[in-house]
Formats: sequence, structure tokens, C-alpha cells
Amino acid sequence: MHQDGRHVLASSFGAAAADYAAHRPDYAPAAVNWALENAPGPRVLDLGAGTGKLAGTLVAMGVDVVAVEPDSAMLAELRQALPGVRAFAGSAEAIPLPDGSVDAVVAGNALHWFDMDAAGPEIARVLTPGGVFAGLWNVMDDEVEWVAELARVAGSAAIGVRDTVSSWRESTAALHLPVASALTRFGSAEQSEFAHGQRRTAESLAATLGTRAGVLVMPDLERETLLARVRSFLLSNPATAGGEFTLPLLTGVLRTRRL
Repeated sequence: MHQDGRHVLASSFGAAAADYAAHRPDYAPAAVNWALENAPGPRVLDLGAGTGKLAGTLVAMGVDVVAVEPDSAMLAELRQALPGVRAFAGSAEAIPLPDGSVDAVVAGNALHWFDMDAAGPEIARVLTPGGVFAGLWNVMDDEVEWVAELARVAGSAAIGVRDTVSSWRESTAALHLPVASALTRFGSAEQSEFAHGQRRTAESLAATLGTRAGVLVMPDLERETLLARVRSFLLSNPATAGGEFTLPLLTGVLRTRRL
């Protein structure tokens, strides 16, 4: 994606920060445990922390969390939800932390927005030697038939690259991790997936898809038409028409280690 286009999408979330906080899922604890299992200590930076979905899981695990987020509206939601977490304005390309100050850096559904040419050296700078860097994504399990059909109905703006298991596996195979730009600083990347789920209704799942970057930048009429089509599908599908259901997810993880 062109850099300007990526910036427009990446900066779209602030206007829907409250909806993002209300409707995006948390992260599978087993996935977070795997991401951090080789970290040399308990100090964890949640980078591009958004409204605190990943930070909340980290807090529940008892680690020492610090959060960095560039969008002021998202940061306000995080501070309201997690008042005990130190949270700073900043970006992956300019992290407002001292050298060697954390044992792990994690990014929840945010790594693909980073400019890794600039972010890679910054992540390496704030990590202690042996520290872990991991990206986590919640992806819809399109190996389930109705989820695959929903992806077709909703289209790529609502369910695009990295939003389903199949597309995540393909896109992360060539994702620009620091290993690609700082070979002497990071080891080889490892990848794993963990079962997860989120309780939804037809209305709340449509609202969740409404927080996707590609949907947020749509003209109002186009966005409402798309979400109405999604609701219609969900209300007519036997797996989702009866009220509350579980949206099948996987939390996918890429991790590497600072050498």
C-alpha cells in the first residue's frame, strides 16, 4: 500500500475510538503468554496500544505494562479503561522511552501500520538485550463456512488483508519485521496461532466491522449500505440469526528476539 494511503487508514480510528473500545475483542491469553515466554523480565511496552485491548490482557497477567499510542482519542479511551497503566503519546517511529527500558515490545493489530525502517531501530533501542518483539492479530476463522461467506458479503474494506486466518497467513509471510532491516539486532521470526472467540450479535458484529479502517474512511452512504448488507446476512444465517453467538477467532502471533 502507498505510504499516504496507509497513513489515511492508520489515522482513521480516532473518530471511532469509543466504538473501537466497545466492539473490538481482547486477545487470547495463551497467545500473549507465548509471545512473552522468552522475555527476560516483566517490563512490557504495548506499542500502538489503541484503546488498551492488549494492555488489558497484559495487566491481567500481572506484568509491568507501559503503553504508547499516537492518537489522542484512542489514548483517552485507554487511560479511562486502565487508569493504572502508564500511557504516553508517541509512535513506533519515535518511542518516548529510554534505551533498554523494557523486556518486551508487543503490538496488537498495529504492527502493519508501522514504518519498520524507522520503527525497527526504535524498538531495538528500547529493548534490553534478549528482549522480545511480538505482533499479535485477532483474525476471523474463515475455515468456518459462515465466516468465509461473511467475508465475501462484507468485502475487502470490512474484512481485508490480515482480517481472516487465510489472509493473515499469506500476508505475514512477507511482513517487514526488524529482522529484514536490522539483521544483526533480531533473530528469526516465529509464528503461531491460538483459538479465541468473541460473543456477538448481528448488530454488534456489524458494529465491530464498522470499526475497520477501510470502512471508517468510506462515504457515509456507502458505509451504511455495506453495514446493512452485513446485518441482513447475519440475521438470515442460521448460525447467527438466533441472538448471541460466538464469532470464531484466532489470535495469530509473530515474535522475534533482540540479539
